[in-house]
Amino acid sequence: MTLQAIVPDIAAKPDKPALPLPDGRVELLGLTRGEIAEALIAAGEAEKGAKMRANQLWHWIYHRGQRDFSQMTTLAKDLRERLAQRFHIGRPLAARDLQSSDGTRKWLLRFADGEEAESVHIPEEDRGALCVSSQVGCTLTCRFCHTGTMKLVRNLNAAEIVGQVMLARDALGEWPSPPDGRMLSNIVMMGMGEPLYNFDHVAKALKIVMDGEGIAISKRRITLSTAGVVPMIERCGAELGVNLAISLHAVRDDIRDVIVPLNRKYPIKDLLAACANYPGLSNARRITFEYVMLKGVNDTPADARELVRLLKGIPAKVNLIPFNAWPDAPYECSSDKAIRDFSEIVFNAGYSSPVRTPRGRDIMAACGQLKSASVKRSKADILREQAAKETALAQAQAAGLSA
Repeated sequence: MTLQAIVPDIAAKPDKPALPLPDGRVELLGLTRGEIAEALIAAGEAEKGAKMRANQLWHWIYHRGQRDFSQMTTLAKDLRERLAQRFHIGRPLAARDLQSSDGTRKWLLRFADGEEAESVHIPEEDRGALCVSSQVGCTLTCRFCHTGTMKLVRNLNAAEIVGQVMLARDALGEWPSPPDGRMLSNIVMMGMGEPLYNFDHVAKALKIVMDGEGIAISKRRITLSTAGVVPMIERCGAELGVNLAISLHAVRDDIRDVIVPLNRKYPIKDLLAACANYPGLSNARRITFEYVMLKGVNDTPADARELVRLLKGIPAKVNLIPFNAWPDAPYECSSDKAIRDFSEIVFNAGYSSPVRTPRGRDIMAACGQLKSASVKRSKADILREQAAKETALAQAQAAGLSA
């Protein structure tokens, strides 16, 4: 295996053949049933039984959360031994695990190449949502968002996206997948990154999450949040059918151009037109418009009335988000009175407009606060680092040390 083979490829498609790990094993997490069957055949298993074996592995991996092949008791012992030699079922490493005074939990996740992203579990009394990242860093530069101060390092692949859900399930002790009363009941693609700029991997991961014979979280309980990648919105609805959230945050192009620079490419008019045509949109399935409240920027009664005008004819609800500060942030949160007045105008026009209660502020886990220490590195940097790791491994093995 060449060093080039293990360098993350930002543009990688989900149907690209699975690459082996440094120890030669193939990662099964993030593969479809068909891809698992193909991997089994490539490893020497009979083609006739590969589909059945793939279904069995799917059940153990995604319904039971099992990582140890020796515990997969519906498989023959000799097969389990062969699987352990050829395959791996991984998780991202929880490099840091922080818990807020309000119960919110944030994981700093480290992936195989050393890059990091964050995910957050927000518990309620009888349920909970997991905020999942789709990229290391972000390709956008929204000025109110801490993640937006990072450059995009790379896209996460399907295994790394699904791995966030698996790790949270591990931590919550929810294996096998419980039918009711889950503390991980909802998924929100609102972590680090713009999911519609990594749609192929996000879609593959969410299809695994939604599969009824595995993790089995309904598309009705999954929300994908976008800053407004207009050409991808229709495809998201048609292929996934998940709930859509739009990071709107302003009602005038001149303001949104500054705080959400993607608006310069896809202005408000085009964004709302795409929302109005979102597949499956109805009063029972409304689009959520996220609106962060920034003092003196977007929080006047006139802004509220203009928001109502813009949303006319679109089944919608509005989430008002008090700005969550971070070090050297360029904005302040609107006053409580300004937020209440804004909410009342929107509510009286017939739109639900709850004010989101900030969660996890004490561990920098609130909306807009996620950021890792990962930085953009050149491919040459990655190759040099991997070469150093392989040299160290070879030296350790030569010295008879355990790697």
